[in-house]
Amino acid sequence: MTAIKFKVKKGDKVIVRTGRDKGKTGTVLKVLKEESALIVEGVNMVTKHVKPTQFSAGGLEQKESKIHVSNVALMDPKSDQPTKVGIKIQKDGSKVRIAKKSGEVI
Repeated sequence: MTAIKFKVKKGDKVIVRTGRDKGKTGTVLKVLKEESALIVEGVNMVTKHVKPTQFSAGGLEQKESKIHVSNVALMDPKSDQPTKVGIKIQKDGSKVRIAKKSGEVI
């Protein structure tokens, strides 16, 4: 499976479009390019059993699991609505990401 080019980056605010967490928003913590997935803060929470160690008591731990990139959409910085991402080339030749709904630079 080939890795696709993501338009969502670490630190972006996204909204979940499908699944059990539909409608939840969060910040992208990690991008997993090989799996075409993201880890989003507070989304797709799973319970892990952790063994006790010398430093921690162990028990049940809640943590974020990966979510496929096609199931999330970037939030428009102006209106906080889901939007598509476009690429615009500025006059100096640099590329910037823009929100399609408002035209705002991300």
